[in-house]
Amino acid sequence: MDELFGTRVPQSPQAEQAVIGSMLIDPACIPIVLTDAKPEHFYQKANRDIFETILSMFNFGQTIDPVTIMDRMKERGVYQEGSTEAYIRELITITPTAANVTQYVAIIRDKSLQRDLGKVAGDITQMVNEGLGSADDMLESAERNIYALRRDRTIGGLKPISEIVQTVYNNLNRLAQEGETLPGLPTGLVDLDSRILGLNKGELVLIASRPGMGKTSIAMNIVMNAAKASGKAVAVFSLEMSREQLVSRILSGEARVDNKKLLKGNLSAEEWRKIVMAAAVVGATNILVDDNPTLSVADMNAQCRRVQNLGLVVVDYLQLMQSAGGKQNNAENRQQIVADMSRMLKIMAKELEVPVLCLSQLSRANEARSDKRPMLSDLRESGAIEQDADVVIGLYREGYYNKECEDPSAAEAIVLKNRKGETGTVYLRFLSEFTTYVSADRKHE
Repeated sequence: MDELFGTRVPQSPQAEQAVIGSMLIDPACIPIVLTDAKPEHFYQKANRDIFETILSMFNFGQTIDPVTIMDRMKERGVYQEGSTEAYIRELITITPTAANVTQYVAIIRDKSLQRDLGKVAGDITQMVNEGLGSADDMLESAERNIYALRRDRTIGGLKPISEIVQTVYNNLNRLAQEGETLPGLPTGLVDLDSRILGLNKGELVLIASRPGMGKTSIAMNIVMNAAKASGKAVAVFSLEMSREQLVSRILSGEARVDNKKLLKGNLSAEEWRKIVMAAAVVGATNILVDDNPTLSVADMNAQCRRVQNLGLVVVDYLQLMQSAGGKQNNAENRQQIVADMSRMLKIMAKELEVPVLCLSQLSRANEARSDKRPMLSDLRESGAIEQDADVVIGLYREGYYNKECEDPSAAEAIVLKNRKGETGTVYLRFLSEFTTYVSADRKHE
């Protein structure tokens, strides 16, 4: 059909046949091919049917050879009497060697990407011609679709469970081989990690508290630990503090130097030495900071798509973000806008395949109770925030409300929601002079 309209469809029938032929000649090629090739990479239906059959048989641990493949194709209803057997014989004959199978796979992947790129370009042209939305909406949609292609994914669409099972199996196998006990990025707070299993890909993690409780402090602890432990990029969007204020806090916590002294520059020789060492450690990480106070989720998403090897996104904080449509003062509208933004943050986490850590303010509702520990219902302008989040952590310090309490540094990270496990309280310590949180069992001079 495309040829009738003078359109050349990017494809390589020879490479497709060579990939299938290599798997038929040498079964050892099959796991190598299945690591990089997918059914949608094959343009010719006959090749795609054979590949999907081999994939299905591999997932079920069945013996794979020309005879068993044809038998399985009959069960799947994709066997063509008189032609399929002859075609399989032809594939074995015309394939020059199975040794070059990785090059054959690279060719069909490239052609598939060209086809997908052409489709996205056509969709963009159609969207512009039909005037579907504003220019910003069109640009966001175009960027999202092109980013998905760069990540070798497509947005939406039904996917066979056999492929999903294989992905889950591969992840389990990797964890078992590497001996990892924590599937996600570590927060650096051991007891919290054991409770929420770290910060996992595609998750929206919410840390909520009253102003001044230390939510930015714990976020910066997590940022530094994740950046050092993973070696990946960490994108921080600070809508409240400037870049310099944020880095000053990070240096204070890393060097264990009083933050007030750091702000005044009144440092001893030993403290200067600590700051220099901390600056070297912080400078070696790949932490990226944007302090634009008018950012929307779409702006953040667009920036993150351009970051190589992204591991974590941190937003400080939710209620300060702008909607794509700008400011709206109506309280009811504002609640809906915040709910929409939390949903967009969850979508961003899934699209980027990284955890998104978002800070949020609690309303004053808890202060009217005798027990001022946070609850899910205390989330300010909550709307659907608690529904979108995979993990919700509320911070509480008795010393925040009672300056004369027995242990002003005692703190609690209350896991209010946890899709991966149990909720409950994790005990921490807040070192206010260093604006940092540590595990309760750790001792510091």
